[in-house]
Amino acid sequence: MPGQEWSTITFVIRGPIARSDLPGLCDRVCGLLERGGAPVAVCDVACVGADAVTVDALARLQLAAGRHGCQVRLRRPSNELRELLAFMGLQDVLPD
Repeated sequence: MPGQEWSTITFVIRGPIARSDLPGLCDRVCGLLERGGAPVAVCDVACVGADAVTVDALARLQLAAGRHGCQVRLRRPSNELRELLAFMGLQDVLPD
């Protein structure tokens, strides 16, 4: 519904994610954020790998979400992804 605002938007990212996928992924998620106006976007990451490209994608999504007044929260991150985010100092930037 145009103009409807939700308190939460939920979407799923599946992997593997290639670096060439990043612009399209950001465009699709930004489209959701523009239409929804939600302050929180829950990103289900159960089906992605724990690698630098995934972290790059998630960091870009968080940055784009911030431009829309929204925050991305991770749902079902693997222990490996949590550890990589912590190692990279991004556990507070990409909370679950």
